Amino acid sequence: METVVVLRRRGQLTFFCVKNANPVSLGLGTAAAALLCLFAAACGSSQPAAAQANKTVFDHFTIGVGGHPASLQVAVSEAEQERGLMQRPDLGGDDGMLFVYAEPQSLSIWMRNTPEPLDLAYLTEDGAVAEVYSLLPLDERPVTSHTGEMQYALEMPKGWLASHGVRVGDRIDLKAVAAALKDRGFDPAKYRLGRDLPAPQ
Repeated sequence: METVVVLRRRGQLTFFCVKNANPVSLGLGTAAAALLCLFAAACGSSQPAAAQANKTVFDHFTIGVGGHPASLQVAVSEAEQERGLMQRPDLGGDDGMLFVYAEPQSLSIWMRNTPEPLDLAYLTEDGAVAEVYSLLPLDERPVTSHTGEMQYALEMPKGWLASHGVRVGDRIDLKAVAAALKDRGFDPAKYRLGRDLPAPQ
């Protein structure tokens, strides 16, 4: 006994015969052929791939600091900020971390479990460097900002700020910060980063 099976694929009809077919084997054969066609169609489709997962605190973003590119991790959550650069003896020359807060406030940083000396800069809401400090390895004495107007803290390898001529009044690129927050899955508007951002200096 022969049964003719007809399949439509990409607008074309395909005919083939199945010998000694019973309802079960015929149904399975047809279903398998149909699945193969669907799989081939899906593989050949031009639909975009699924959206990639948000980046994390372990990812680095290129953000200008006083006009100089730095490779920064962006710490946003309380847990990320509490950990900071602890137990990191391997910072690259342009590597660092930017701590982003939701609103201006008094900030305080210490060096618990942090083995490398660092530069610390506190920055205001408009991304301007306001205070600069040197941090000693493993020093647990807190370094607190003089005012409650700081919204960012920047940690870089010791000497980086001076070697790049970054001084009080210089700015970070807030557009790049906003883009990094977005890539991390955070709404920049919740961190006072709107459309009208000051130009980096």
